[in-house]
Amino acid sequence: MAKVRITKTVSTIEKDERQKRTMRALGLNKIGDSNEIEKNPAVEGMIRKVLHLVKVENI
Repeated sequence: MAKVRITKTVSTIEKDERQKRTMRALGLNKIGDSNEIEKNPAVEGMIRKVLHLVKVENI
């Protein structure tokens, strides 16, 4: 299955609590943190919810 690299680019201060929890679930805590995750429908939905806060690269 394909993998994606997700990098946090924007702070989650003053963002909705749901978006903060989604970022933590993706393994992104600080700005600049990256995580490689298997791409599946659940992860794609999470990325869609926080797309304005992250940079996504296909691997």
